[in-house]
Amino acid sequence: MTALDKAFDVLESLAEHERVTDIATATGLPKSTVHRILQALIERGFARSDGNGGYLPGPRIFTLAGKVTHRFDPARQAAPALARLRDATGHTVHFALRTGDEAVYIAKLMGLRPYQMTSRVGMTIELHSTAIGKALLATQTDDEITAFCERSGLPPRTPNTRTTASALLADLAQVRVQGYAVDDEENEAGIVCVGAAVHDHAGQIIGGLSVSTLRHEVAGEEAYALGPAVVAAAREASQALGAP
Repeated sequence: MTALDKAFDVLESLAEHERVTDIATATGLPKSTVHRILQALIERGFARSDGNGGYLPGPRIFTLAGKVTHRFDPARQAAPALARLRDATGHTVHFALRTGDEAVYIAKLMGLRPYQMTSRVGMTIELHSTAIGKALLATQTDDEITAFCERSGLPPRTPNTRTTASALLADLAQVRVQGYAVDDEENEAGIVCVGAAVHDHAGQIIGGLSVSTLRHEVAGEEAYALGPAVVAAAREASQALGAP
């Protein structure tokens, strides 16, 4: 382990521990080493003494975090995961963030097929009728989902749209079991999508990603075969966004 590794370990441990003994236990480093690193961090503003023998994150951490957050672009961070999913499946890939009772596309990669989806970055989508939306709703409690149903009214997009709370809740129960959602011509006739939720650095659900294709390209249960790849991509995107 290099000196830099040790410094990073102490800095990360400082987010959860204040006492030198606890930091030493968490990092596996001698207390003398931890104390020396903490003094160096204090000199650079990355740590500070609490005046009672303990240590806290320093002001420079918050300054740095503010600068990084200002430059943080979820679409850019998730781009490699989206590209790998597109290349692996050949289908169009979308990444959307939730905004209240809707979601908004912030990234789109066209598929490798000789046709184009009409979706576009900046477009808002329904939660109850899309794969991304259902993946997001499935992370909520049944009471929260019922309240959403009352607010939104579950407008029909196609004959396949779930337009009652009971039908949507049954669908979302299956989403929780399998880890991904399927929009089987529920939002647009002839279009099938498979989506999964994406987490941010705090472990919160912020949006989701999906693959979209024409119904005739994924007959029967073939759409569900895309699920594992979509889940893996959502996990990769979440990690790129700093999810634990």
